[in-house]
Amino acid sequence: MMKLSIHYGDRSEAELQPLFQRILSNTIMDWFRRKKTHSALISNFTDMEGDADDGGDFDVLESLLASDQVTAQHSAESQLERSQVLLAIENEVKELPQRQREAFLLRYWEDLDVAETAEVMGCTQGSVKTHCFRAVQALAKALSTKGIKT
Repeated sequence: MMKLSIHYGDRSEAELQPLFQRILSNTIMDWFRRKKTHSALISNFTDMEGDADDGGDFDVLESLLASDQVTAQHSAESQLERSQVLLAIENEVKELPQRQREAFLLRYWEDLDVAETAEVMGCTQGSVKTHCFRAVQALAKALSTKGIKT
């Protein structure tokens, strides 16, 4: 209700109900996205906790050293393949139209929310969502044609 009254107080009464529905829908979707991201982060940190049978002593450095040893054991072939995939993704991001690339990088690389991204880009939140959606679709299509599963 506050967003409606702050941003659209000058609109006619007939426009208010659809605007309110859209604002409500977008706010709920944003909340679920943030919750999903937060849950993923929390579950990853929970994985780092020590087992109950080892006394609960967990050392982040030991965990990182162990993961470095696993990475070092990967074959040169898999490391080359991974670097080629990352290079392909980077090149495809560079090929996106400027506004789509900007929205995509701000949202998913800089981890800004829709409102912050819109403010930085100087456009509406709807435009940010459209640019991000189109960027993701274009990247998925381009990468799938190269045989990279998304």
